[in-house]
Amino acid sequence: MENKPMSYDQAINRIEEIVSILESGEKGMDELSDLVKEAATLVKNCKKKLKSTESEISKALEEE
Repeated sequence: MENKPMSYDQAINRIEEIVSILESGEKGMDELSDLVKEAATLVKNCKKKLKSTESEISKALEEE
């Protein structure tokens, strides 16, 4: 099965889920550590997507 990257919206939704889990305080330290690492990766990917989109928009506007 192909591991398709998450869309920006999916990543944001997952980050929100992780924040809710962290705020609940119901998970153990090991699981919390994994969730924080996952959230950090998702945030990094979202930043890349935003920069890429910004660049594409800038190029499109320059062409006009």
